[in-house]
Amino acid sequence: MLTGLDYLFIALASVAAGLVNAVAGGGTLITFPVLTAVGVPAVPANVTNTVALCPGFFGASVAQREALRGQRRRLWITVPVGVIGGIIGGVLLLATNEETFRGIIPFLLLLASTLLAAQDWLRAWLIRWKWHHVSGHVSDLRVALPLALGAVYGGYFGAGLGVMMLAMFGLLLEDSLTRLNALKSVIALVINVAASLFFMFSGEVVWPVAGVMAVGALIGGAFGGRLASRIRPETLRWVVVAIGLIAAAIYFVK
Repeated sequence: MLTGLDYLFIALASVAAGLVNAVAGGGTLITFPVLTAVGVPAVPANVTNTVALCPGFFGASVAQREALRGQRRRLWITVPVGVIGGIIGGVLLLATNEETFRGIIPFLLLLASTLLAAQDWLRAWLIRWKWHHVSGHVSDLRVALPLALGAVYGGYFGAGLGVMMLAMFGLLLEDSLTRLNALKSVIALVINVAASLFFMFSGEVVWPVAGVMAVGALIGGAFGGRLASRIRPETLRWVVVAIGLIAAAIYFVK
């Protein structure tokens, strides 16, 4: 049974997650450890986290809709793959027992923290790579298989998914990073919505917690949008990376 103080911690973590997602990304690395710390079992915590933070991806997609012009064919290919992969990831999560999932958690947190830490370097490397490897028309179909694997990861855990997908799109698709970033936002939304709709009927969502988190994330996102020009994303990102690494170390010790 969660106490009022537990809900306060969850609310504060959700506000922080909404803020960092608006500015730098990586909010899951804040909320998920807090949920398990207050006593929510790991699998329901992950399920609840996915459902509660899902609306935040919608705002990012809407904000970048202009960059999606001319990418209809790609969306016809990538959206169904994202939906199927997200649902498969959700099925795999619910098929994982609590003890096994808790054993996997530190590795997932370590992977997500590493992806977040490498985000700026990876983006700069992609820009250099694309500058020196300009080619002709490349079939968008080649992205389907790696996207499917990324979508399964997104439905299963999801932290760091955006960084992973942007790197994949940058390597496999010939386009500007601005347009590929918009595509990444839409597919992240699709994966999380697909997994969330599946989770809603699983009986694993802790709905009072999800409600508090959703409100907190929306408040944090609003603050983050206003403070984006005043906060250095790099500084905030490294704070989140540190939180993720500390959480991973605690789970390894346990």
